Amino acid sequence: MAGLADAVEAARFPEHLLRFRNDPWAARVGLGALSDAEWLDHFGRFVPLPGNLPGPLAQRYHGHQFRTYNPDIGDGRGFTFAQLRARDGRLLELGTKGSGRTPHSRSGDGRLTLKGGFREILATEMLEALGVPTSKTFSLIETGEALQRHDEPSPTRAGVLVRLSHSHVRFGSFQRHAHEGKTELLRALLEHVAETYYAAETADADDRPSAVFAAVVPRYAELAARWMAAGFVHGVLNTDNMNITGESFDYGPWRFLPRLDLGFTAAYFDQSGLYAYGRQPEAVAWNLTRLAEALRPLSPSAPWTALCEAYGPALERAMPAAFLWRLGLRPRDPDTDQATLGLMLAFLKERPLPFQAFFFDWWGGESSADRALESPRARHYRTEDFTAVRDALGLHEPVDAARLAAPYFARQSPPDMRIEEVEELWRRAEAHDDWRPLHHKVADLRRMGDVLGIRHEAGVGSGSPR
Repeated sequence: MAGLADAVEAARFPEHLLRFRNDPWAARVGLGALSDAEWLDHFGRFVPLPGNLPGPLAQRYHGHQFRTYNPDIGDGRGFTFAQLRARDGRLLELGTKGSGRTPHSRSGDGRLTLKGGFREILATEMLEALGVPTSKTFSLIETGEALQRHDEPSPTRAGVLVRLSHSHVRFGSFQRHAHEGKTELLRALLEHVAETYYAAETADADDRPSAVFAAVVPRYAELAARWMAAGFVHGVLNTDNMNITGESFDYGPWRFLPRLDLGFTAAYFDQSGLYAYGRQPEAVAWNLTRLAEALRPLSPSAPWTALCEAYGPALERAMPAAFLWRLGLRPRDPDTDQATLGLMLAFLKERPLPFQAFFFDWWGGESSADRALESPRARHYRTEDFTAVRDALGLHEPVDAARLAAPYFARQSPPDMRIEEVEELWRRAEAHDDWRPLHHKVADLRRMGDVLGIRHEAGVGSGSPR
């Protein structure tokens, strides 16, 4: 659409080495039959898919970065490459990272380090398995270039990544047009979002801008809660890193918690802890307010303050639901659910207990008591301060206790994603060109997701694009 994006050309790379293709998701969007050669053509050389976009589009946006407004950003090393339909009819997009310079690159080279793409595979696979709405890493191709970077050993290998998500329209996309006073472009973008992603929610709405915003708020309450329940720290929750459909995406300095620590940060440059684990729900609320401000010119009389304040109650409902999902337990009633969550978090704050392991040990609640009390973490559960937590878990019925018979629960520990493991997996790929450990890890994460109940269907299940 004119004024919202720029037609660009993909970079030409000296090599095209296929390192990762997401075959399950390729099959779900009708691309599973592509040969490796065809895959390299479409996702390394960016030959248009038949009947799809004729060429790449780099989107225009601004954004608050660490709460400072930046009008000099946009798709600087990526573009929207194709649009597809999920099985439920919803729109999906393929977007890139590291595909070359665009009008928004500024002084950047438009490239992605291979390590950056490698890490994004791990982030998205872990998050999907843990029930977090997230983009999918669709493809990673090594390009044969050597990059210079100030924050890692250089020269370093380069890659081009393709991600699958419902939308690459960002909060910052609206901010740009509001900031520039281009109300007609702002309205055109809003209408596109309403008709494409929120048709049901806005069909009978008297005020489309506020109706779209009201639909976005609970999605972000759920996303924030799911991050917290997954023990995930995004690291860079800027307004240009939040899309309008509520999927987590754009993974830079992410981390998973070793143990529950509200002050844990993912980015070395986040000196103030603005985006620390425990402050992520607050960061989402702040960003939603910025989106409301950008939409206000389209509907000055809408109750924007009240619409923003709806996030708090939505988060309060979403948090216990997300943590109980991690435990394979059914919610009971709001008071009981909140009490269970409070007891559990208080216990975990005081114990050097691996975050992921707790949810593995007690999946199914009291149905897993014998297993948990024989686990390597048993000493943490044989304490007086755990008694109240165990009693609270016992108030909730398991979603499906029969799943405990799966071989997955015969292991001593669940898959985790500590930074030390990430670095070791990358060392094997970088030093020995051995990508088998990565693929074994991905397979392990997918097995976990299957057991935990992620339904691998486009638009279905908490771990799928909506």
